[in-house]
Amino acid sequence: MDRTQKTQAVADLNRTFSEVGVVVVTRNLGMTVAQSTDLRNRMRDAGATYKVSKNRLARIALDGTDYGSLSDMLTGPVALATSVDPVAAAKVAVDFAKTTDKFEIVGGAMGATALDLAGVQALATLPSLDELRAKIVGLIVAPATKLATITQAPAAQIARVLSAYAEKEAA
Repeated sequence: MDRTQKTQAVADLNRTFSEVGVVVVTRNLGMTVAQSTDLRNRMRDAGATYKVSKNRLARIALDGTDYGSLSDMLTGPVALATSVDPVAAAKVAVDFAKTTDKFEIVGGAMGATALDLAGVQALATLPSLDELRAKIVGLIVAPATKLATITQAPAAQIARVLSAYAEKEAA
């Protein structure tokens, strides 16, 4: 890498750190190309990114961001999983770590809050932003549905009574 490429890489990482909701630091010890591709595809499907970066450049990019606590975790062959949704990257990383022994979660951060392995695993158990939105919409719609059902019930009961009287007189 020449100096301009390094400068561009630091600028890209710094922009990423300023836009994301969570960063998960992972260690990939001898993953195959197929495993790495699978992980990247899973991340992409969840709305997250997975990027291997030089530790020194990542430390430089962390300066001036809320994720400064990650610099201690950047040792050895690490990669960064990031997402705007605070849960997406953590979920994919934890699920992938269960299936591959060559993939290890070092820790992470949610803004200025540093997370250890247990923190990332706890974050992965939370529902995603889309799931939370769906639950809120469901809670808002449920009373309206119940109200519509209750207002229709008396009319349906009257119709059943009239139908029963009509059948009785016809017989």
